[in-house]
Amino acid sequence: MTVSRMIARPMLASIFVVGAATALKNSAGTAAKADPVTSRLVPLLQKAGVPVPEDPETLVKLNAGVQIAAGLALATGRAPRLSAGVLAASLVPTTAAGHRFWEADDPAQRTQQKLHFFKNVSLIGGLIIASGDTEGRPGVAWRARRAAKDARREAGRLAHDARREARLAAARVH
Repeated sequence: MTVSRMIARPMLASIFVVGAATALKNSAGTAAKADPVTSRLVPLLQKAGVPVPEDPETLVKLNAGVQIAAGLALATGRAPRLSAGVLAASLVPTTAAGHRFWEADDPAQRTQQKLHFFKNVSLIGGLIIASGDTEGRPGVAWRARRAAKDARREAGRLAHDARREARLAAARVH
């Protein structure tokens, strides 16, 4: 792992661990803010067959637990791509629930919420980059293309050799 990754991953993860711990401490207040989003999201997930609790406070605690676990995994370099992807996915409903700037009446409050909203959008972008980071090693897609190319090349060689052997065998018969 490069020094930049060793430093950047814990820095990126820190906001999730701290924010999730705060959400756990104030889960009732956070659940009240989350209710407009969870009341719409839960029926959609249940309709899709995903078993999720209906209680907003339970969902807030579940999301906080996921963010703490994934944040610690990212910070320590354990499954960094997966943990970054999980954090990005968990941040979408968190942002939609916590920073609904379009509903704020007070201009100062609207500005604050808009800043937090776009800070989270930026974090999601960083997490998407981190989730695709292969640390300089070829990714799965590259390896699959390479394997397919190698297989085609080998099949071509085998076909060429088979044609040559068939010509030689035909020449021996005559």
